[in-house]
Amino acid sequence: MNVKEYIENNWDNTTRLFTEDDDTLIGLPHPYTVPCIEGKFQEMYYWDVYFTNVGLIKSGRLSQAKNNVDNMCYLINKFGFVPNGNRTYYLSRSQPPFLSQMVRCIYEQTGDIRWLDECYKALEKEYKFWENERQTPCGLNRYYGSFNRDELMSFCGLLCNRFNIEKPDDESIAECYGKAMYSFAESGWDCNSRMGLDCYNYAWVDLNSLLFGMESDMAFFSAELKNGCEAMWNEKANSRREMMKKLLWDDKSGAFYDYNFETGKQADIISAAQFYPLFSGVCTKEEAERTVELLSEIEAEFGVACCEKREDLYGLQWDYPNGWACLQYSVVHGLLRYGYRKEALRIAEKYKRLVEKVFEETGKLWEKYDVTTGTVSHNKEYETPAIMGWTAGVYIDFCSLTGE
Repeated sequence: MNVKEYIENNWDNTTRLFTEDDDTLIGLPHPYTVPCIEGKFQEMYYWDVYFTNVGLIKSGRLSQAKNNVDNMCYLINKFGFVPNGNRTYYLSRSQPPFLSQMVRCIYEQTGDIRWLDECYKALEKEYKFWENERQTPCGLNRYYGSFNRDELMSFCGLLCNRFNIEKPDDESIAECYGKAMYSFAESGWDCNSRMGLDCYNYAWVDLNSLLFGMESDMAFFSAELKNGCEAMWNEKANSRREMMKKLLWDDKSGAFYDYNFETGKQADIISAAQFYPLFSGVCTKEEAERTVELLSEIEAEFGVACCEKREDLYGLQWDYPNGWACLQYSVVHGLLRYGYRKEALRIAEKYKRLVEKVFEETGKLWEKYDVTTGTVSHNKEYETPAIMGWTAGVYIDFCSLTGE
């Protein structure tokens, strides 16, 4: 059995249907896709589903991709946002906002204007969540969380464990550590060395790129729906682009960086997140060209690493030399968007080769890999699970890109 056959044989094994709440599980009205066939991660996770849906659609399973989106709209209408996953303990945070792109992918396949109108109404609510709950003094957005003191202390302990630091006696510092862990958790990059332990004081480059993409998608939807809001959404997108250029762009190195709105300084680690402005269309042609010059800092034998290799990294699962399917996808499609096809296909081929190599050795797909050695990534956060999810989705997409 090759990788494609394995994926095709197991899509249905990652579909669940629980319509009623059960203990911590939040019931959903339609079948939903979970990352793992068995064991860990038996819930629907927000940003995972975007990359999974890419593979489902290319595998001829548009109806299941639509089910996933309809479930997310249900969660928005119930809670006002898309939680990290459909568990009650995930109601304190969301995840990277990819829903508008999921809606667009499906609408461009179906042309269902009535369905688009329902999704648009839900997306308006999600947008208000990010603007009302995750706005910063600098005018851009951050990852954060909704928490009480006990939760902060619990998350402080979790962060100290992952960063191998002692839990502070000072309660104010402990609360800050807890906030940092919430920020990491909502970002999906839990945990990473990009910003350090005050990441909640940063406007994240990937988040603001995705919100720019959401504003652009909403302008497109408004034009399709003829609801008179297209100009408003375009104005929001243009305003965000200008603010990102002002605060996040570093002309010396030629890329967008995370920005600390408390200190007025940018983070300095080169990471795959800096290709999100290409992925979402934030960059000018010249900005994209300069960003692409940094590709060699994260590209390795088997794909792109989360960030560059540095001595001051904490050795976390979203650091060098780990490579995640979602980052391969965002970098590859960011490159394609600006015409860097040769570079994009090179990375896609590397990642395909990695997945195939490890599948031949283990008979499974994995959550993340070491892109320098071509092996399963092992780290101190938790044992790396075998999954389908975004690894399957991105592999199927890259096969399509490279003509297989």
